[in-house]
Amino acid sequence: MEAEAGRHDLDRIARAALVVASPGVPPDAAPLARARGARVPIVSEIEIGLRFLPATTRYIAVTGTNGKTTTTALVGHLLRALGHDAVDAGNIGTPLTEVALAPTPPAWLALEMSSFQLHDTPGIAPAVGVVTNLSPDHLDRYATVAEYYADKALLFRNATPASRWVLNHRDAAVREMAAGVPGAHFYFGRSPECDMSYRVPAEHPAAIENDDDDDEPTPGTIYWRGEPLLRRDRLALIGDHNVDNAMAAALAVIVADEAHQRPSALARIAEGLGTFRALPHRLEVVGEYGGVLWINDSKATNVSSTRVALEGMTRPTIVLLGGKHKGEPYTALLPPLRRIAKAVIAYGEAAPLIERDLGRALAFYRMGSDFAEVIDRARAIADPGDVVLLSPACSSYDMFRNYEERGATFRRLAAGGKAERGGRGA
Repeated sequence: MEAEAGRHDLDRIARAALVVASPGVPPDAAPLARARGARVPIVSEIEIGLRFLPATTRYIAVTGTNGKTTTTALVGHLLRALGHDAVDAGNIGTPLTEVALAPTPPAWLALEMSSFQLHDTPGIAPAVGVVTNLSPDHLDRYATVAEYYADKALLFRNATPASRWVLNHRDAAVREMAAGVPGAHFYFGRSPECDMSYRVPAEHPAAIENDDDDDEPTPGTIYWRGEPLLRRDRLALIGDHNVDNAMAAALAVIVADEAHQRPSALARIAEGLGTFRALPHRLEVVGEYGGVLWINDSKATNVSSTRVALEGMTRPTIVLLGGKHKGEPYTALLPPLRRIAKAVIAYGEAAPLIERDLGRALAFYRMGSDFAEVIDRARAIADPGDVVLLSPACSSYDMFRNYEERGATFRRLAAGGKAERGGRGA
């Protein structure tokens, strides 16, 4: 096998039988443009994995703007709670080709699919496909929101009357995207008419649309076709959006196989929902120091996911925003920031843009690219009873290798650990 590093031999690429593209490489990159010009097929790593998986492996594919990873992890957790051999793969971290090469591939897969991966996966045909929600994202790569949504819609590219789709009833963009797609449509949401619904007693009407008390969740209940499945206070996840993620995952697992609809299976699914814990970097409580609660939401790399995090806060919150700008305005954060933010600290490449959009409306601090200094400022501002929330609304690539490194650094510094001053990209 031959390998090249540091350059691309475009003529050689044009002679290739197949190009496997990393999802991080934009379609207009010169190697991919040359491959298309030479009519060389371009596929994703996911596509290669799907081609080598045995036909007996069934998979639930999850896409959407926010909640994909948590929902995928929940799907895998619930499948394992039912006693299945199940693996989480795809955009969640484990390459699908690695799973396909295992001596005994699993019976089930929970497969997270980004828009980038869907773009080059023509063979996608899940047992159940899930769309968590849709909102503008990756506008540093897509020219328009419509282009971004078009890649998301490729989840449905091989839909048949036998397909099963789990959809967010409250999201008009999701409903519009799925309209007319062949197959059975199953909905989760707040309406009693949904297959999976969340309801709050009448004495708590305001909580139906905003169950955002992370200290004392409202006494709501998740229902499967009118029958109670799980009380909200048994779900150990912060925020209303995680109720949606739990419903999406449970509904996908339930409709994936008729055996999962038996009373004994439903009881195991409910138990599995209750034992699931938040993933790292997704509204992860990393500690309480001096009466200040520190929450790591480094995975919030777009404005809509940060807004969801803010809507889940109930204590005065110092919000850390910044990183590499992704093309969205930050003004959509103003309503929840005005409600809950004690201060906003903007840092990194996006700091001037964040200041332009938010600086006049809030207590605001603009910092540079030294993350330790950002944490020091947050600690100086915080009083007992406050929250320091890292929910950046930006990617991490100006200062860190990825969002995991950013979150791990936040966790270490919150606990009083040391970091190299400046760091990567400073």
